[in-house]
Amino acid sequence: MGNTSTLLQFNKLRLTGFKSFVDNTELHISLGLTGVVGPNGCGKSNLVEALRWVMGETSAKQMRGSGMDDVIFGGTATRPQRNSAEVVLALDNNDRTAPAQFNDEKDLEVSRKIERERGSTYRVNGKEVRARDVQLLFADSSTGARSTAMVSQGRIGAVINAKPQQRRGLLEEAAGITGLHSRRHEAELRLRGAETNLERLDDIMVTLETQLVNLKKQTRQANRYTNLSDHIRKAEATLFYLRWKDAEAALAKAEETMRSTQGRVGELTGLAGKATTDQAARAEALPPLRLAEANAAAELHRITVARDNLAIEEQRIQDATDQSRQRLEQIAKDRERAIAFAADATSTSKKLSAEQGEIEITRSAETEEHTAAAEALAAANTQVEETETALNTATALVADIDAQRNGLTHRIGDLEQRLDRMTSRAEEIERQRAELDTHQQDNTTVDEAERTVASCAVAVEAALDQQREAEETRTATEQALSRANAAFQDAHTELARLKAEETAIAKILDAVEDDLWPPLIDAITVKPGFEAALGAALGEDLNVPADEAAPVHWRTLAPLSSALTLPKGTIPMSELVEAPPSLARRLRQIGVVDTDDQGILMARSLAQGQRIVSREGGLWRWDGYTVLSEATTPAAVRLEQRNRLAELRGMLDAATEAVGEVGTVRDAAREAERAARNAEQNTSRAVREALQTLNVARETLASKKEQATIHESRLIALNEALETAVADRDESAQNLSTQQTELAHLPEPLAERENIIRMRTELAKHRNYQVDCYSRHDQLERLAQERANRLQSIAS
Repeated sequence: MGNTSTLLQFNKLRLTGFKSFVDNTELHISLGLTGVVGPNGCGKSNLVEALRWVMGETSAKQMRGSGMDDVIFGGTATRPQRNSAEVVLALDNNDRTAPAQFNDEKDLEVSRKIERERGSTYRVNGKEVRARDVQLLFADSSTGARSTAMVSQGRIGAVINAKPQQRRGLLEEAAGITGLHSRRHEAELRLRGAETNLERLDDIMVTLETQLVNLKKQTRQANRYTNLSDHIRKAEATLFYLRWKDAEAALAKAEETMRSTQGRVGELTGLAGKATTDQAARAEALPPLRLAEANAAAELHRITVARDNLAIEEQRIQDATDQSRQRLEQIAKDRERAIAFAADATSTSKKLSAEQGEIEITRSAETEEHTAAAEALAAANTQVEETETALNTATALVADIDAQRNGLTHRIGDLEQRLDRMTSRAEEIERQRAELDTHQQDNTTVDEAERTVASCAVAVEAALDQQREAEETRTATEQALSRANAAFQDAHTELARLKAEETAIAKILDAVEDDLWPPLIDAITVKPGFEAALGAALGEDLNVPADEAAPVHWRTLAPLSSALTLPKGTIPMSELVEAPPSLARRLRQIGVVDTDDQGILMARSLAQGQRIVSREGGLWRWDGYTVLSEATTPAAVRLEQRNRLAELRGMLDAATEAVGEVGTVRDAAREAERAARNAEQNTSRAVREALQTLNVARETLASKKEQATIHESRLIALNEALETAVADRDESAQNLSTQQTELAHLPEPLAERENIIRMRTELAKHRNYQVDCYSRHDQLERLAQERANRLQSIAS
């Protein structure tokens, strides 16, 4: 395990609760070559998987597990499982080659922590980041969880046999552009999202335009509704007046009818009094008649009850007679059936008595047969058991002898094979040692490699100084470009806001009530600040056109010859408004004051037809009609919008010029930033090339030193292996001779095998006889049980 990056140096790996590393474990990674040696199962592969995992591996299958929680220590017989695992990788960033968001520190600590069933989190120097940020950090350094720098079993063969498209990733990683491809992919995804949003905005704009057309139509309909409402109110007032006149006539007619009805009521009241007197006289004669009626009703009820009781008694006697007749018939039938049953019972009893006698005779002889069968069965069981015991003893003896012979034969074969292997291994080790002795290590190449490394290190320092200067220049130009972009964005936002407001107000003003006869308000210009006053003075009259062809219109008349003078202190509205001649008469009779208090004081001196309005929108008419300034009129709003539209169009020109000036500054800053970035990329490229040269020189030096060390280590290992192989060969030869001698002294059990065959034949005969005895015994017991059951049935 060595330095897996050409830009970022791995310094230390710390594991806690990761797979087999339950305790806090640290692995220091120094320059050159760092190795981990141990037997199978000691955790070497877990270290490589920890590196993959902390660098952003997301596949549990790559971690040799079914789920990502499998990387957490699962517990043993003596230690409980852990609920979390953490891996921390320390990096050296003295060269400042990390991405911009991590490039402020010279030492980086990348950590990944997972909690059971809660997922994992990534941190860089204690700050939580996305998994994508960590993957880009290592991708910029030409490494990562899936990088070819992580060489595992079968990886070299996969690279050699890879297709051209698969080799492209290896070449891109070697060129150091893996991070750029990752960022390009992410940028393309964002661009596609932005294009989708733009398409949605186009759909929304079409929808809004459709809604705007509908709103214009609804506005015209609302204006027509207002006019129709006025006509309806006038028609309703006329209808209510007519109904009131009809109600007055109906009331007079009802009063006349009430007076005639009252006279008729007096006449009917006299007749009612006379009828009441007659009723009282007749009521005196009514009690005796009611007493006679009650006595007759009581006698009738008594006779009716006696009749009903007699009828019930008659029906009861008839029912009893019918039931007695039916019982007599049923008794006769039961007597005949009982006589038949008695005859059958007598016959059956005789048959059962005869059958019982036969069964008793048979049972007297079954005891002797059952005893004889039991004795024969016991003798057969004893004979079978004795034969089986003897057979098992003989079989065990023969099996023991065969097992010993087979074991010795197998051991002899194994020892012969082991002896051949040890002999071949000793010869191979002798050949390798002789071949290794013929090669010698040249120490002069190691000195040359050390001088090359020193010169490359000096070149790297010079390139790093140039890179730092280029980074400072690029940072300054980026800040200037950021400020220019912010200024351009602000100016562009302000211009867009003004355009949006100007477009909205223009569309609102274009929504006239009737395209055939434009309203008079579109031809009026009022001084700013007096919109509310004009709207309060004219109100809905401003929506009437000046075209005399319209059904409702303003007609142009000559000025009044004897116009009344407005109160002193007011300004005629005609001096503040530019309007068509048809409004001249109306505007000359409208005075404008600054405040509502002035309007209230001057309203008392108004002549017929005159009115006063305040700048806030208050109205005082000569006939006492008053509108407070809090009431906002649509005409005032429309006038304010027209003035605002003129103001916005002036502001749009200035905003457009400002956008052009700021855009020029931004373009210059962008060119400067691009030049600085290109210079930085050139210096970065020079640094990478110098580092690559330095790494190649270091690898060459390490390879030379490693060759010398390997030569000595292999020679020592071959000597030790040769001694071990010779000792194993001698030991195997001695064991083989011992086992062959022991096998020769073992006897061959021929007589025992013949005896086993004879006893198996006898055992088969005895078992056949035993089966016959079992069958005879079981048959006798079954017949005896059947007879006992039959006797019990006969007795029942």
